[in-house]
Amino acid sequence: MEQQLKLFYGLSVLVAALAFAFAFYLYLWVKRQKSVNKKIIEVATLIREGANTFMAREYKILAIFSLTVAAIIFILLPHPIWKGNILTNLTMAISYLCGTILSALAGKIGILVASLSNARCAEAAQDGIKPAFMIGFRGGAVMGLIVVGCSLFGVATVLWLVNDATILLGFSFGASSLALFAKAGGGIFTKTADIAADLTGKVELGIAEDDPRNPAVIADNVGDNVGDVAGMGADLFDSNVAAMASALVIAQSLAGGIFDNVSMVFCYALLGLFASIIGIATARIGKNGNPTKALNSSTYVTTIIFMALTALATYFFEGFSWRIWGASSTGLLVGIIIGLTTDYFTDDSKPIVKKVARASKSGPAFTILSGVSYGFISAIPAMIGIAVSALIAFKICEPMGPGYAIFGISMAAVGMLSIVGMIISNDAYGPIVDNARGLAEMGNLGEETIKVADELDSAGNTVKAVTKGFSIGAAGLTVISLLGAFMSEVNSALAAIGKELIKGFDIMDPTVFFGTLTGAAIPALFSAMLILGVDKNAQRMVKEIHRQFNTIKGLKEGVEGVKPEYGKCIDIATTGALRELIPAGLMTIIATVAVGLIGGPKAVGGFLLGNIVSGLLLALFMSNAGGLWDNSKKYIESGNEGGKGSDAHKAAVIGDTVGDPFKDTAGPSINTQITVVSLVASLLSTIFVTFSIFG
Repeated sequence: MEQQLKLFYGLSVLVAALAFAFAFYLYLWVKRQKSVNKKIIEVATLIREGANTFMAREYKILAIFSLTVAAIIFILLPHPIWKGNILTNLTMAISYLCGTILSALAGKIGILVASLSNARCAEAAQDGIKPAFMIGFRGGAVMGLIVVGCSLFGVATVLWLVNDATILLGFSFGASSLALFAKAGGGIFTKTADIAADLTGKVELGIAEDDPRNPAVIADNVGDNVGDVAGMGADLFDSNVAAMASALVIAQSLAGGIFDNVSMVFCYALLGLFASIIGIATARIGKNGNPTKALNSSTYVTTIIFMALTALATYFFEGFSWRIWGASSTGLLVGIIIGLTTDYFTDDSKPIVKKVARASKSGPAFTILSGVSYGFISAIPAMIGIAVSALIAFKICEPMGPGYAIFGISMAAVGMLSIVGMIISNDAYGPIVDNARGLAEMGNLGEETIKVADELDSAGNTVKAVTKGFSIGAAGLTVISLLGAFMSEVNSALAAIGKELIKGFDIMDPTVFFGTLTGAAIPALFSAMLILGVDKNAQRMVKEIHRQFNTIKGLKEGVEGVKPEYGKCIDIATTGALRELIPAGLMTIIATVAVGLIGGPKAVGGFLLGNIVSGLLLALFMSNAGGLWDNSKKYIESGNEGGKGSDAHKAAVIGDTVGDPFKDTAGPSINTQITVVSLVASLLSTIFVTFSIFG
């Protein structure tokens, strides 16, 4: 059985290498596509330079943070160096740094390819929807393949070298902590620019979304890259690593069949990446095809391939359990269902978006009220789906023996994230075609080309909402399994000092209840801090835009040769985002440590429970409500309910403005926050067992 595990270590590295090679081929393919329009090349260069400047400054701050945390890990984890093994602590610190480096690398490569693809996608839109779609999708696919390849390669290599899943938690924490700050920082940047550009351009002056006269227009396009490409890439890298890490921690704690269980985790993960490679390679669209349908079809094809390959592997490999396969498949199928329900609430061809657009005719208050209401309703199917998949996975695997029920839940999370390569490809497609739409307008490519770009952009918004629902759902299952990993780590620490093991977390225990209420409050505070960050920065940028329109002669009138000072707005967004990104993330980590030191491991168990439930509800609500408002605005802009410039359009723009930090800043950052606190709890479990005031 040990030989079989070594086989899967080798296959994991091999499939990751195949993903890297295919990503490089797609990169070269995108690079070969036509890019000749001088105006578009000029603007695309400004976008790329702005994104690189922000990323360089952000990563410099995060490098200092990561090195500080690595030093703390070296001193304290997994045991204080004066009580434990210095080499083990050093390995944990290095593992943490490797997680941050791979996460940062995935984001950086995503930015490189996205900024290369957007101009080519815009010019290809002149030739129709098919060539433009293929550039947008293949550009996004590079990101998907790199992210999942890095996560599989990193996890397999770390466990192969150290053979200790607890050290792997350090690697996962590195990925999660960087993802938390990258997502928060990128989200604040992108929505600062988006809101300021919309309020000054569309609402005040009635000019087009990507009118080059608007000083915030380049910052807005930069934001699409740093928030929706680098940020979301780091987020899903973190989710994938965390799902595998929690499954492997539990697998190593189970009595008997350790090699089989670890082998199954790697087998399913590598087959998921392989299925994504096939799905990406076979993705196509007709000459007059529907881009939303094409993206969703690729996801379904990848799902079917994955389930077939894992069924074959379960049949042929000795020690693999059909019950584990059932749990994994349940997670994946529920993920698809969550995606479909999200699509129903956010697709502009479905009734909900049309209802919100119709409500906008009565004013912005009704836009907000209807969007908030449907946003809350949209969270219900996903919440129930996560609960049902966890329950089914638990019950399927429970007969296998003690601990296998929680392992089943962790494998449901691995299953849900198995096709994450395709999910990220779809997600990164969104900001590429969004940028392409802006470039088509700024490059004066004509109304027909802009119409094609708008259709691609609308599909991107819909699919982006679906992928966010998918990633939040996967995070829900992952953190439930991380709760199991936390209990496993706590029991190891309790056994070492001869104390009674924890069998669960009793809500009637006052320390557990204290932790639950505290944990439930954290996602709301975290969201408020991020949204306030966007609010403050957007106000500063609006003032700067007004200054430029008032002082630069001929700018408002569009006199030829007069250009706004784009760099000033990029600098405001950058400085503000970097100022706001650290406090919110640190708050969640400090709160977890404080609860553990006050109430001990039982309080932390309650804290994680409250954080999971509150966080999932808020994340789903905000992501879906934001997507709903965005597509309601686009539905009106396409000529419905009065079209552009109407009262309904102005109301929808306000709804979209409210929804921007919901869907692109706070909402998708919450699932990373949940993962971070779960990993902090597991890593510090020994300290919480050893010392707490009331524990």
